[in-house]
Amino acid sequence: MSARPTEAGSPGDDAASRETGDREATPATERTPLRRSETARWDGIAGVALALVGVGVVTRQPGLVLAGAVGLGYAVYARIGEAPEATVEVSRTVSDDAPAPGDEVTVAVRARNVGDAPLPDLRLVDGVPSGLEVVDGPARIATALRPGATATFEYTVRASRGEHEWEPTRGITRTAAGSRERATELATPTRIVCTPELSAGGDLPLRGLTTIDHGRVPTDVGGAGVEFHATREYRRGDPVKRIDWNRRARTGELATLELREERAATVVLLIDARESAYAASEPDADTAVEASVEAAGQAFTALLDGGDRVGIAAVGPRDCWLSPGAGTAHAARGRETLATDPALAPTPSEGRFYGSLWLRRFRRRLPADAQVLFFTPLLDDYAVSLARRIDAHGHLVTVCSPDVTAGDTPGTRLVSFERRERLRELRGAGIRAVEWGDRSFPVAVARATGRWSR
Repeated sequence: MSARPTEAGSPGDDAASRETGDREATPATERTPLRRSETARWDGIAGVALALVGVGVVTRQPGLVLAGAVGLGYAVYARIGEAPEATVEVSRTVSDDAPAPGDEVTVAVRARNVGDAPLPDLRLVDGVPSGLEVVDGPARIATALRPGATATFEYTVRASRGEHEWEPTRGITRTAAGSRERATELATPTRIVCTPELSAGGDLPLRGLTTIDHGRVPTDVGGAGVEFHATREYRRGDPVKRIDWNRRARTGELATLELREERAATVVLLIDARESAYAASEPDADTAVEASVEAAGQAFTALLDGGDRVGIAAVGPRDCWLSPGAGTAHAARGRETLATDPALAPTPSEGRFYGSLWLRRFRRRLPADAQVLFFTPLLDDYAVSLARRIDAHGHLVTVCSPDVTAGDTPGTRLVSFERRERLRELRGAGIRAVEWGDRSFPVAVARATGRWSR
């Protein structure tokens, strides 16, 4: 961190504005007074001073009386005056407003005293978004500013998926004695948008026929395709290449080959974004929601590349719905939804989740021919119940579950055991389940698909 008070109009002002050299700072600052309070810094000094004076008088020691008088003077001084108003104009610049996940972004904050009175004790705490981690330099400063003087400080954050908007900077001013303080919010709009690239995750375990469009899901319907289905009597106009010439040679009869059709699927990627899903195997590890969003992004790209129609939804207190679709424009919408939708934020959404209301709304939106890939860590019974209810309403469900229960403590072992029991319950009910931990999602899918095909 660097903190450099400078005078208005000095070269330091221009240097501060060029610290990041990439983005224009927003000059407007909206000030919102919060509170005034006592700091308790001088609590007890008056009592101690009076005690010294009393002891000095009784013992006839002028030194104690003098010390007590000085203490009383400090106590009176501490009671004089109020903390000044934070007449500060704050601007903020970022080195990159569209970083990739994991990139480090330098943030420079510039504070200028635009008032007529000095600020002898000013503390500024920047409102770093909760989804960003500060990796270098504290996002705060303590300084004093004369009228027109400027102070700057810098810190670095690591970008993570999503749209991150800075909260107001909190300014705290104190009297010269430090006995009273005043807090003010200094709002300066700043945001960054971190959108990860979506990579394909291989073939996905889709289950059966869903739409009338040609695609890659095998069906029990004969027609155009690549796999033998049945034979039927020859009809005038049948393609010559589909005549069963072997049968013609054996029996002299004409017959036409029917091939198994492959049709496109309608798939909804459902991500568990309830508060309980924001669990991680370690304090610094990605949460299950982050793992689910990453896997859903791979599935989204793979399904679109395979000719399927794909939608996105989230289970949580905030609404998230992208209707199934295909094409380049839909791919862009899906990428933006997975990256920036508030329902899939890196931190839990506020508000209560009403499961029954959510399910009714989801069923109304869900196309009749859709199947569901449900991404959930399976950390509670509601996830199992939801998967079974969706499946019971005629929508084939495949559960994709990131494992965040690694650990050797009794609590994590219990959670891991309960999760395995939920997986066993789902598989016993005929619902496919894919789980992955250290290995990647595409590897887990490939291994699971191999088991299902046997």
